[in-house]
Amino acid sequence: MRSIEEAQALLAGADYVAERRLATAVFLALRLGRPLFLEGEAGVGKTELAKALASGLGRELIRLQCYEGLDISSAVYEWNVQRQMMAIRLAEAGGRAREESLERDLFSAHYLVKRPILRALESAAGGKPPVLLIDELDRADEPFEAYLLEVLSDFQVTIPELGAIRAVEPPIVVVTSNRTREIHDAIKRRCLYHWVDYPTAERELEILRRKAPGAQEALSREVVAFVQRLRAMDLYKAPGVAETIDWTRSLLLLDATTLDPETVSDTLGALLKYQDDLARFPGEAVAAVLAQARAVPA
Repeated sequence: MRSIEEAQALLAGADYVAERRLATAVFLALRLGRPLFLEGEAGVGKTELAKALASGLGRELIRLQCYEGLDISSAVYEWNVQRQMMAIRLAEAGGRAREESLERDLFSAHYLVKRPILRALESAAGGKPPVLLIDELDRADEPFEAYLLEVLSDFQVTIPELGAIRAVEPPIVVVTSNRTREIHDAIKRRCLYHWVDYPTAERELEILRRKAPGAQEALSREVVAFVQRLRAMDLYKAPGVAETIDWTRSLLLLDATTLDPETVSDTLGALLKYQDDLARFPGEAVAAVLAQARAVPA
């Protein structure tokens, strides 16, 4: 990849509309071989960027979905204990249980179950390293963050029975966080950082043109103006781009060609996902927000 514009075009080819600063971060991460750390509210397109990157580059996407309690056995590797026990029984039946080679065999790669991180370090389909997506790292526990330091620094993992396993060519790593808690500085120092914000109205409209091409331009503009107005309000959870797309597709299924208070009220659950937010918008409140949105110049 030779330029920021090429990075932007690559993402656009995978239907991802990236503003220049984000495209710059992607370009630098690819050229420098550094992990890309994306932070921002849920639904702004962090995970989608990793998918678009894998699609645009023709790479396998390996995704590690983080959660509370995530450990090495789920993220990196574990031994296939059932197969090991079976091998021991077969060895006993054949009179080989005391052979020194048995222990070595039991802890060979043959009995290793590879989880996403180890797969990403070893995988290079067609000579192309994969895109490793470590999604929502803020949901994992801090000890797992500490373990990631070796992975992000040296692109290797250490298995006591086998030693260090290092990537011949490092994967492209994208780490995301919804910032439900702060990620340790040691992780961020190993990455290029970018805050993914809500899109401008112009960019969100372009996203709808790509993700909901069946919507008429007038409807798309009304949807974007309404959503942008909601984001300016004091909501518990403002709608993300994912919600904008879902709402537009829902409106298309209802054969809507324009927004009216009744249709908005009936479908508001596609945008707002908390009862406290929904309760703020009885019919008259929806009509008021819709009028304000329409007052915004196109």
